Amino acid sequence: MTDATAVQQGAPPLPGTRRRSGRTPAGSGGDGKVAVLFLAPALVGFLLFYVYPTLRGIYFSFTSYNLLVAPQGVGLANYRALVHDPLFWNALKVTLYFCALNIVSQTVLALALAAIMFRLTRSVAIRVMLLVPWLVPNVTVGLLWLWLLDADIGLVNHVIDAFGGTKQGFFVSPTLAMPSVALVNAWAYTGYTALLLYAGMLQIPRHLYEAATLDGAGEIRMFFRLTLPLMRPILALVLIVSIIGSFQIFDTVAVAGQHGGPVNVTRVIYYYIYQLAFTQFRMGYASAVAMTLMVVLGAFVFVQMRLMRASTSDLA
Repeated sequence: MTDATAVQQGAPPLPGTRRRSGRTPAGSGGDGKVAVLFLAPALVGFLLFYVYPTLRGIYFSFTSYNLLVAPQGVGLANYRALVHDPLFWNALKVTLYFCALNIVSQTVLALALAAIMFRLTRSVAIRVMLLVPWLVPNVTVGLLWLWLLDADIGLVNHVIDAFGGTKQGFFVSPTLAMPSVALVNAWAYTGYTALLLYAGMLQIPRHLYEAATLDGAGEIRMFFRLTLPLMRPILALVLIVSIIGSFQIFDTVAVAGQHGGPVNVTRVIYYYIYQLAFTQFRMGYASAVAMTLMVVLGAFVFVQMRLMRASTSDLA
């Protein structure tokens, strides 16, 4: 007779066994309700400020709407016009160029800063200083660098002139305008990115570095053979956030980029959407461009996560 049969027939359980109870622990039945209660504010905000505007945007993208009259359905006319719109393709090309400049410079500098902090110092003061530019509003950052890089009164041009160089119109030059915007954005966000990478480095066990040191590995070799591979999930997160943020660049272009710059060299796709919607009042067409951007961003994020295997870690 098995234990289960003995229990069912009322016989005492065998020594060393415990009688199973059908009751669940007290309070466990209410965990789901408590979780919903705590998640409710975030869910309401997500539905109200993300899901609802997205659904409205999808609806407007199939209409002709100028804020003055009721939307009128036009089917796929906005998307057909988008395919043949040279300004859209130029804005997308400019945005991709900015993404390349911003992500490469920001990630390389942030990795260098994070590695220096991880291997040499862990000062809280340094971490606070790195975070200060990220805390400054983007409009203020744009105005600050607009003054610093001004061709006539800018401090940077005064320094260039003092060393015998030629003053540059950084934000009005077709070749320097977009690198200047990328420089401003990198200055503002490199410290924050460095702290994210630094947090990822802290998760790497110290004994791995000690073993690598005993094997004769130098700092550079340990960085490329040990640190970078073990930081793949956090690197994927940083790159995905950087890509999304780069596609959403607006403030710096609006303030310092001379509203698209010379010959549209800094008119990124976010600023183009703003001009379509609130300057030309073509809300329907602007919504179609915004929905297309959402699809492009989703494709970039999906490919990035698959290539870097963001959901797996070598530390597991």
